Amino acid sequence: MGRVPAGVAWGLLAAWAVHDAEELATMARWTRAARPRLEKRFPQVPWGRLEVSQAHASVAIGLMGGVVAVASGLGARTGGRSPVFQAALAGFGVHGVVHLAQAALVRGYTPGVMTAPLVVIPYSVWAWRRLRRAGVPARGPGAAVAAFPLVLAGVHALAHALTGGLERSLAPRRRTPGPPGARSPRARSRRP
Repeated sequence: MGRVPAGVAWGLLAAWAVHDAEELATMARWTRAARPRLEKRFPQVPWGRLEVSQAHASVAIGLMGGVVAVASGLGARTGGRSPVFQAALAGFGVHGVVHLAQAALVRGYTPGVMTAPLVVIPYSVWAWRRLRRAGVPARGPGAAVAAFPLVLAGVHALAHALTGGLERSLAPRRRTPGPPGARSPRARSRRP
């Protein structure tokens, strides 16, 4: 049995970076713009909970990048034999297919759909072929498919926790309207 070159494993991180650059550039804006159309088409979905800010998208993508970097590193160190690397590779490939299904469901662009068929799926197929040719025992995608939504939910939950306070502090403050020329209570309390 041969070893798979480390570049195959680090390719996961490179492919992920290209794919998630598209998501980073489009996710927050797309969810805001597409929400009214999606609410009409799929009223049973809680779209208000699914809309993400740019800060949330950035933090979530960064956190997932950490997960992918660890998986790639383990894959490089073990010649592709790491169960964590193989799970991440399987999850990444399935993620590409999910992007295509989402775009078909909404009948249009969704964040990540451009790089899914150009980068995600081709890289995943190529990497699995390299593993097979080298005689690396491949674990089935079952565990990865089950773990991927949990990892994704965990990343988004942590991103929400990390950005919740930031987003509230950056949000414009609402002023209570008063009579013209009236000072706010805060301004009045500072007066001698």
